[in-house]
Amino acid sequence: MKPYYEDEHVALYHGTAADVLPEVGFADLIVTDPPYGETALEWDIWPDEWPGMMSNYTNSMWCFGSMRMFLEHGNEFRDWKLSQDIVWEKHNGSGFASDRFKRVHENALHWYRGEWSAIHHETPRIPGGSGSKSVRRRGKTDHTGKISDVGYVDDGLRLMRSVLPVRSMHGQAIHPTEKPVGVLEPLIDYGCPRGGLVLDPFAGSGSTLVAARNLGCRAIGIEMREAQCEATAKRLAQQTLDIFGVA
Repeated sequence: MKPYYEDEHVALYHGTAADVLPEVGFADLIVTDPPYGETALEWDIWPDEWPGMMSNYTNSMWCFGSMRMFLEHGNEFRDWKLSQDIVWEKHNGSGFASDRFKRVHENALHWYRGEWSAIHHETPRIPGGSGSKSVRRRGKTDHTGKISDVGYVDDGLRLMRSVLPVRSMHGQAIHPTEKPVGVLEPLIDYGCPRGGLVLDPFAGSGSTLVAARNLGCRAIGIEMREAQCEATAKRLAQQTLDIFGVA
């Protein structure tokens, strides 16, 4: 199958995951934002059993969604084990119902298959320490919370926190639910080695592909709407590096 768009780093396919994935092969990481099935938009329809399909093409996956979505479709993640979740905190959000808090966040859950030790996971570190400490402290050895003593040297860096405040794409988006590159890069940085392959079966605006390209990874996206493919291909062709996390 010929890509709708392709360069040396990324490829975008027009079609469904079922059509395209057999030609893609195995990926180091999936990062995706599937249709939640929570709006009246014509394309916002949950694809039944898609998480099971993805288990044939990777052992590591970040999936965006609402708590309602994950609770309603939790049984479809039966082939996966949950490692953790992050919260994307938007600068603004939606509040269509007056009897609920205004929603200014979305969740992204990390799922994996097989042994945790075999999964690439390297938490991004950001400036935050003095660089003057060398101590022993209790540290987690796996995602379940098992504790062991580990050595610790303060290198002036701290683990990135699980709440990521990144401005949403209002006024700049080419897709109604477009994710900013700034919230995707840490997830890819965590789950994919440099030069590895990232897959997004619901590519939408192509933000996952842009973020992967920025980090020196290869990426493949799949989008079933041709009009969206056209807009996304134009974005990818610009070859814009996301310096400020909002490209």
